[in-house]
Amino acid sequence: MWVSAYYDFTGQSGGTATEPLALFGKPATRVENFCASGMDAFRNACFAVASGVYDIVLVCGVEKLLDQGSRGLPIQPQHPSFIGASAPGIFALAASRAFYEWGWTKEDLARVAVKNHRNGAAHPKAHFRRPVTLEDVLNAPMIAWPLGRLDCCAVSDGAAAVIVTRPEIAKTTRHKDDYILVKANALAVESIQPYYRSGYNWLGFPATRAAAKMAYEEAGIRDPQEEIDFAEVHDCFTSTELFNIGDLGLVDDPKDAPRFVADGLADIEGKVPINPSGGLKCFGHPIGATGCRMIYEVTKQLQGRADGLQVRNPRVGLAHNLGGPGAVASVTILARRD
Repeated sequence: MWVSAYYDFTGQSGGTATEPLALFGKPATRVENFCASGMDAFRNACFAVASGVYDIVLVCGVEKLLDQGSRGLPIQPQHPSFIGASAPGIFALAASRAFYEWGWTKEDLARVAVKNHRNGAAHPKAHFRRPVTLEDVLNAPMIAWPLGRLDCCAVSDGAAAVIVTRPEIAKTTRHKDDYILVKANALAVESIQPYYRSGYNWLGFPATRAAAKMAYEEAGIRDPQEEIDFAEVHDCFTSTELFNIGDLGLVDDPKDAPRFVADGLADIEGKVPINPSGGLKCFGHPIGATGCRMIYEVTKQLQGRADGLQVRNPRVGLAHNLGGPGAVASVTILARRD
């Protein structure tokens, strides 16, 4: 078993999950890789099965933060690199750079929130199940310019689990007719705070671009704009989703990501639906669980059994998990087997 969790303290054992599940005596490994921990746990489980070491592996992610707030995260605020910094503040620097260089606007960010809340309102497991208007987003209290409250995801509690096995074993299970194939797992790591590097331009996340390149090569995808049917991406902030659209190659020019959303191409009936579940905007961000939840959402869509809005006849789905900000990114590609 691989378990992803960020809470409590670093160095904790896999007993985070073995104790409540009573899986004593089984091998269990805890994975920590910033906000990409969940998808990295899934990646390690896939390697374990593909190597033949294990037949069936449980991957789970969990976070319990609401009773501790952001102070429950194991980050030492006295470290010089964190003095005065916050996640909204750092991601706001990237957004403001795009405003200056590419002409992005607050309305561009707000359209992402409107779309994701519209999707999340239909999902029974979302934490925030109400639509919002453009005016709601634009008039929300400011957190770190240009990011208002409705541009930010919430810190949250949550858990998600995935079972990984080989196709010949999957054919013997209850879901033998619609098990989903893992076509690619990729992970790319930058420095812990890449934005301190000389020459870092804030316009997107190099780790995402590197992970996407590796995943596309592994899956044999040459044109993601035509071959990816939908994607669950890491929308910790509305601006981050726009950067992700560009970094994943879903538009020709990254600066045009807002137009992709404004034209409805990211809607549930669009060319490449983005975050049909509602994303982090509606589920919140239980850090260790987020990547596993994305895998779950993509799997359910490909099976045609989405909990919320269903993408029309999807064959290939992408999940993207970002952490850092920008220090690490993971891209997973799943596909129907037929």
